[in-house]
Amino acid sequence: MTLLIVIIVLALVFDYINGFHDAANSIATIVATKVLTPFQAVLWAAFFNFLAYWVFGFGVADTVAKTAKTDSINLTVILSGVIAAIIWNLITWWKGIPSSSSHTLIGGFAGAAIAHAISVHGFSDYFVVEDGVQLTKHWYNIVNWYKPGENGSLPSGVSVIIAFIVLAPLLGMIISYFISLWLMYSSRKNSLPKILTVVLMLLVLWFLSKVLVGYENIKKPRFESPFWSVICEPSNIKWSLVAIIFYSVALFNLVFSSLSTSKAEKVLKKMQLLSSASFSLGHGGNDSQKVMGIIAAAVAVYLNTHPHANMSMGWLDLNVVLPSDKNGVKIDGQMPSWIPLACYSAIALGTLSGGWKIIKTMGSKITKVTAYEGVVAESAGALTLFITEHFKIPVSTTHTITGSIIGVGVTKRVSAVRWGVTVKLLWAWIFTIPVSALIAALIYYLLKFFM
Repeated sequence: MTLLIVIIVLALVFDYINGFHDAANSIATIVATKVLTPFQAVLWAAFFNFLAYWVFGFGVADTVAKTAKTDSINLTVILSGVIAAIIWNLITWWKGIPSSSSHTLIGGFAGAAIAHAISVHGFSDYFVVEDGVQLTKHWYNIVNWYKPGENGSLPSGVSVIIAFIVLAPLLGMIISYFISLWLMYSSRKNSLPKILTVVLMLLVLWFLSKVLVGYENIKKPRFESPFWSVICEPSNIKWSLVAIIFYSVALFNLVFSSLSTSKAEKVLKKMQLLSSASFSLGHGGNDSQKVMGIIAAAVAVYLNTHPHANMSMGWLDLNVVLPSDKNGVKIDGQMPSWIPLACYSAIALGTLSGGWKIIKTMGSKITKVTAYEGVVAESAGALTLFITEHFKIPVSTTHTITGSIIGVGVTKRVSAVRWGVTVKLLWAWIFTIPVSALIAALIYYLLKFFM
């Protein structure tokens, strides 16, 4: 039990470090455009990091918890992964490199699991008996590399997470590029841009009518009142926020052509408060869940070796259950409320600590950022995070906002993006998972030797 508690404490330490390491993601542009001072910006971001507690579910946490097969690893594996993630995060923070805290954690977890598999089985296949049937297992399949999607959902696994090293910034770049074109087109003094905007507003309204959950479909209503239960359903809050982001941009587009440059700049600076808040909300919801997933995995591993352990110890309630599917029957997951509350608090406190070296890289070194670029980049980044969270895919908020900033820079001209800086960032992204995995493997062997 002591080792389990140590892992939980270190996981929360990692969450805190994640907060100040990734603070730049949501506040770099709002600081660069002088909408808020650095101190005001971190307070703003930290508040919405914590507010994500009431908005998001635990889909990403479930994906992270199942990075490695919990019935085939031990607590030393998870401890090694968390320590490696902390080390790499501190190194990249010290160097001012906006690497991915998410991929650091995934890489550390997977690397330690593979080291464990090699330590126990070598590079040979081994046999296990499941439900009376002898099955052949490969040592490298201790990591969940790929799992097909069910009921129309996207596939999951480490290979999908690796793919989103490219896909997340690409999605952010594409969304920001088209929002930029939409805004530029709307600045023209003719009726066609306004007609296009109205059509898009109607299409989004139709989309909302399809995705918002009615009271009869809510499994666990938060209130007795059907109205407040529907309003406060996490998925409904998330899609409502998407609608708010879209309609704020759409309404601005309807009046953009009639505004002077100075007036448009003032309105855009006010809109940055909304876009930055939305991205901070997505950051909190995405990154805090990864730590919840690690804690859930640690509890699952502990219960594999102590099946009759009492996990209710007063306030330290560890009755965590991972969602599963047994004999065709789906079992819902369970997460004591103090765990998400602690995770969201830790990341919010970390954000309050700032991360000024990385803020400089994100806010000025990639491309020159104005209020216009800030609104577009943050809105595109927030939409990307909401979409990926909906499909339970852990992505890097760092990669997402970087891709969004590049997308808005490209609409001005390709040379507006400082590609030398961008290429260096790309190398940091590529090396994060393998380096974290290697560090975790080395730590695993050291811990195994001394424990």
